[in-house]
Amino acid sequence: MTPSPERRRELLSTAAEVFAAQGYNATTVRRIADEAGMLAGSLYYHFDSKESMVDEILSTFLNELWAGYDEVLAAGLGPRETVEALVTESFREIDRHRAAVAIYQKESQHLSTQPRFGYLTESRGRFERAWLGVLERGVAEGVFRADLDIRLAYRFLRDTVWVAASWYRPGGLHSPEEIARQYLSMVLDGITPRGDTDTSRPDTRHDTTTVRPS
Repeated sequence: MTPSPERRRELLSTAAEVFAAQGYNATTVRRIADEAGMLAGSLYYHFDSKESMVDEILSTFLNELWAGYDEVLAAGLGPRETVEALVTESFREIDRHRAAVAIYQKESQHLSTQPRFGYLTESRGRFERAWLGVLERGVAEGVFRADLDIRLAYRFLRDTVWVAASWYRPGGLHSPEEIARQYLSMVLDGITPRGDTDTSRPDTRHDTTTVRPS
């Protein structure tokens, strides 16, 4: 009998939590099976190795991330609005795939040395090009500061968004959209042109709530 897609998803979700908590190298198939309430031999009925499991976890996360990112990048938004939409999409992906994001952060550099995981290196480069392109366009159009070091800005945005996977829990007090809005309100005044903001009082001119393009 072919395993159901629902059961497969359940097992991958369990595996993702174990990989995120214990690390890829320290995780055994037996440990995943124990967490799933089954025998290790039974898990092999669904997956041929732990490598296959982490591959499917990461590729599913990245495919969904790029589906959202590509939609944002194709929407023709201005640089600031694109940054807002990309950050919001990132927090949505953390909400959907928190454990996968944690695995990606901890393991992608090591895993990408293996031929099976070459797509991790490709995705990392694609991610960097997308963000640098938006920041460069924002500087060129005067939306972001002319003296902005775009590579430092990119690294700051990347790291401070994705580190949220270490503390974020789905179903908490704030939705991913609310977290993104609060995050953007703190970040964007640091990269807008000097002189646009009166620093003596709070700036209420910008509504940073982002609606994902349809």
